[in-house]
Amino acid sequence: MKKSKVYLISLAVLLLIVIIWIATGSGPEKETTLEVPVKSGLFDITVTTTGELEAKSSEKIMGPVNLRDFRIWQIKIEDIIPDGTVVDSGQYIATLDRTELVNKMKDQELEIEKLETQFTKTQLDTTLELRSARDNLINLKYALEEKQIVVDQSIYEPPATQRQAKIDLERAMRNYEQAVENYEVKLRKAEADMQEINTSMKKVRSEYAKMVSLLNEFTIFAPKSGMVIYKRGWDGQKQGVGATISVWEPVVAELPNLREMKSKTYVNEIDISKVKVNQAVRIGVDAFPDKKFTGVVREVANIGQQLPNSNAKVFEVSIEVNEFDSILRPAMTTKNEILTSSLDSVLFIPLDCVQSNDSISYVYTGGYRRQVVLGLSNENEVIVRAGLKAGEEVYLVPPSDAEKWKLTKLDEATLEKIRQEDEAKARQQVPAGLPDSMMMPPGNGKFRMQKGGGKPPFKR
Repeated sequence: MKKSKVYLISLAVLLLIVIIWIATGSGPEKETTLEVPVKSGLFDITVTTTGELEAKSSEKIMGPVNLRDFRIWQIKIEDIIPDGTVVDSGQYIATLDRTELVNKMKDQELEIEKLETQFTKTQLDTTLELRSARDNLINLKYALEEKQIVVDQSIYEPPATQRQAKIDLERAMRNYEQAVENYEVKLRKAEADMQEINTSMKKVRSEYAKMVSLLNEFTIFAPKSGMVIYKRGWDGQKQGVGATISVWEPVVAELPNLREMKSKTYVNEIDISKVKVNQAVRIGVDAFPDKKFTGVVREVANIGQQLPNSNAKVFEVSIEVNEFDSILRPAMTTKNEILTSSLDSVLFIPLDCVQSNDSISYVYTGGYRRQVVLGLSNENEVIVRAGLKAGEEVYLVPPSDAEKWKLTKLDEATLEKIRQEDEAKARQQVPAGLPDSMMMPPGNGKFRMQKGGGKPPFKR
């Protein structure tokens, strides 16, 4: 009896499962579609770029500034604290490679020893030479006195003998006077030689003292409190341990002013004509998606450049961040939405609503494919110049049988009005004096939507 109940219960459960499966799995699938209304109001046209936060101003932590005086052109960072470390004033920052300076100091020490030896040798040589000259002067003076005695005694001699004695006296006097003059010259020369060697020695010693003082500058300390940020090289790489510092700009690191930040970004050459100084910017930080900031364009480069590993030409744009927040740090990635213009009282729909063929653009609405004329667009939406009214519902995802829907085109009067508006606007934008043949023909308001996503090219 118990087994029969178990069988009945099992059969009932199995039957219930079959019924549920039939109810949920059978029958035609319901199609899921989504309609959105045509919006009316303010339409913002933006240029979106990715940037990197930088301090608007920073204090440079300098290395030795007099290396060029000793013909040292490059030095390497031997040790440095981690990037982003917060330090107090006077705290250790980095150590630079002293090898080249130490080698030059050793050369200076050898040069000092050489000059000291030369000075001593010159001093001894001068002493000996002047002593010999003084002895010679004494001997010549004695010879002169002897000749004077001979002259005095020759008064009783014949005139020829007296004349000879006087000639010998004059010759002895001339020799003595020449010897005195030579001694004075030798003395001045000896003084000059000693002065020259002494001057050279003072110069070498002075340079050596400067090297000793400069050696202390190879250990870098923080000039004030702040966050240490590595300096970036010409290739954009951070200069950490092993990086080479040029003596022309011996910057080891920087202490940025975190209260004033800016975002450094690059705008494609296609969009750069839209970006102007003082335009408003919406800024997001990738590290903190819930945080939003505002900014303003401060600088737009006049000359483009080509970034590494890229074929596109870009222009550097500097955006100042209006707000201060302690979470903002240099090198954080930002998303910048530059507001290039705003149009009021216009109709617009999502880009995904727009379809196209080779000649016209259209949307799905009310059981029809309706032709539309489009205007400017941003990343997500596009302006509808003609073909729709505010509040109408359009399909965001085309229905399964939408291709069978009838296509309703705009009347020729509406299209002609659009063309006239485009021509009038084109005339206003052409500089005065250009012939009509140089004017660009206005667009027909049509564009082609490419498969695979991406921003469609709009023609006006």
